[in-house]
Amino acid sequence: MGTSPQEGPQERRHDCASDGVSPSISIVVLQPTPFCNIDCKYCYLPERDAKTVMPLETIVAAFERIFASGWVNPQLTVIWHAGEPLVVPPSYYQAAFEAIEKLRPDFVELRHSIQTNGMLLNAEWCEFFREWHMNVGVSVDGPRELHDANRVTRAGKGTFDKTIAGIRLLRREHVPFHVISVLGAKSMNMPEEMLDFYISEGIDDVCFNVEESEGTHVSTLLTGSDPVQSFRKFLDKFWTLSRESGRIQFVREIDGMIRRIFRPEGTEVDNAQVEPFGMVNIDCHGNVSSFSPELLGYKNVKYDNFTVGNVHRHSMAEMFESPAMQAMARDISAGVRACASECEYFSVCGGGAPVNKLTENGSFASTRTMFCSLIQIVPTDLILNALDRLEMQFDRATAVTMAAGAAGGGSYADPVGVEKFNGTRRAAANGAFNSAAAASVEAGTNIPKFRPEVPDVALHQIQRGSR
Repeated sequence: MGTSPQEGPQERRHDCASDGVSPSISIVVLQPTPFCNIDCKYCYLPERDAKTVMPLETIVAAFERIFASGWVNPQLTVIWHAGEPLVVPPSYYQAAFEAIEKLRPDFVELRHSIQTNGMLLNAEWCEFFREWHMNVGVSVDGPRELHDANRVTRAGKGTFDKTIAGIRLLRREHVPFHVISVLGAKSMNMPEEMLDFYISEGIDDVCFNVEESEGTHVSTLLTGSDPVQSFRKFLDKFWTLSRESGRIQFVREIDGMIRRIFRPEGTEVDNAQVEPFGMVNIDCHGNVSSFSPELLGYKNVKYDNFTVGNVHRHSMAEMFESPAMQAMARDISAGVRACASECEYFSVCGGGAPVNKLTENGSFASTRTMFCSLIQIVPTDLILNALDRLEMQFDRATAVTMAAGAAGGGSYADPVGVEKFNGTRRAAANGAFNSAAAASVEAGTNIPKFRPEVPDVALHQIQRGSR
């Protein structure tokens, strides 16, 4: 059982933002170990050979600090990330989860998520996932020829067979899961083959990460002639084929973006990556960063290597006041303001990913990146283009109805609300919501309905090319 908000150690609630608004911690990213049992060619993780494991004492210290801060969102996602999490046994996570549960305030609904290469899955892991109702993701890049091109062992051999064995085990054990596939130059031209692969393996929840240049890795895809157009063609084709098949329930790049375009009027898009402590990222030594989790482990003198403190020595309030946090918050905020003033897609993006601004543009205080173009702009344009096509269908239906009414001497009624719908389309581009419009987009384009267990979009937005 969790404790009530009044029980246990309490830090003074600290209004740390300049406007007096306290942080809202919605995502905690923990690094149980930086070690990975494979050696993907596109991996950017700097310490994937290190076999250090986060001690239970560090996990306890982390959540004592987090829960005592008074800043925790009522819905908290805990992501076990970096390296290969399953190289640490289920008994480790059992002890960690039980310790966290003892500290959890009653008002907090906490969900654990994990992303794995699938090679170490067994019946014990499946039982553990079911017991804790975990959000499980498996990294697989498609058919054997695509997967084994990059996802290899330390001896350079392909990992496809073991990954697929893990996926098939999850299906037999009735453990819900999603997959993340990294798209490279070759797979970007193979939407049909990718769909056939997913269907053949019973995979119906799909997320795509476009191979990026991060850390020491330089993506050959992004140095190509027109990666944005390539991704647009891929996603458009895959979306069309997947909805025709009826076998794919969730495509993150589309379904996640629909909820950002059509949302309650007056609400802002949540972007935890640009808010101080919107995401709390903790490495296996207890060092803490915020904003994009990829920053943890990078080196940068200006921002003190992106480290704002350590859970064994500092409170959350002290970490917020650190020079590194204040410098990052200042420059990231400047970039967000610039995005808001310059970019017509700001209402569905909320300011982009700081790590991409820094690595692509050389500054947090900058605007559009390739990540923006690929992950935000391409899906938004595809969805709004689908809405345009739906409007045209409505217009034709209206013309037929009017002609029939005139021929019969009757009066014309607007059965589908075309005029209202056209106005809603323009509002939708600015982030306003209309339930009829949203339903029409889903029905008119056969977009799969959302299910209660759909993968967490925020989770997958931070796992771009990391495995």
